[in-house]
Amino acid sequence: MKLISWNVNGLRACAKKGFPEFFQEMDADLFAIQETKMQPEQLDDSLKFDGYYRYMNSAERKGYSGTLVYAKKEPLSVSYDIDGDETKEGRVITLEYPSFWFVCAYVPNSKEGLLRLPYRMEWENYLLAHLKKLDALKPVIYTGDLNVAHEEIDIRNPDTNHQSAGFSDEERQKFTELLSNGFTDTFRTLYPDTVKYSWWSYRFKAREKNIGWRIDYFVVSDRLKQAVKDSVIYDQVQGSDHCPIGLEIDVPE
Repeated sequence: MKLISWNVNGLRACAKKGFPEFFQEMDADLFAIQETKMQPEQLDDSLKFDGYYRYMNSAERKGYSGTLVYAKKEPLSVSYDIDGDETKEGRVITLEYPSFWFVCAYVPNSKEGLLRLPYRMEWENYLLAHLKKLDALKPVIYTGDLNVAHEEIDIRNPDTNHQSAGFSDEERQKFTELLSNGFTDTFRTLYPDTVKYSWWSYRFKAREKNIGWRIDYFVVSDRLKQAVKDSVIYDQVQGSDHCPIGLEIDVPE
């Protein structure tokens, strides 16, 4: 199976910057999107691809957040959001297949000054409980913009960004806690010493200078680790301040 995930930072904007072409080129079995910034009625025909089911979770607040999954094969079940989170920000979609769960998430940003860190920590607890509940039944493939650079290798300037949103000790510890509960960061496991980023600020020509962060992930249940064939960061693909990421994995649909 080929799986793709991309924070598009506004799907309608990204659609004008090559998204449909990239989508068709990838021909993915599952394609997860974060930060759609749109409501279901705004999904026009150019984004309704033949041969795919669509599952969309939009934020109550228009033009904000939102997730979407395109699936070639119809799932056994679909659920939206996670128990405990009442914010209605459209952050999680869970698809069930016979041999695994697929979870697309747009993890909350802690914001400048870590103003939203308390909510973020609470949300992370709800998310971990959700993943553990699923994992007890069958293995999980979890992807999305997780809004954290886990280790110093995952960020260009770790010293000057310490305690910035996305690189606070608290957020990094939550990711460590996730991994310690039976999950694997596929890219870092396959490429322990490779420096690649998935997000760059729009300011200061950061992408041109490759001053970036790796904050987009494919995480799998430990028992799927051996099934992973490759974990890819498509850092040459434009269209958003994030680039797409991919996972090739040998699991039956």
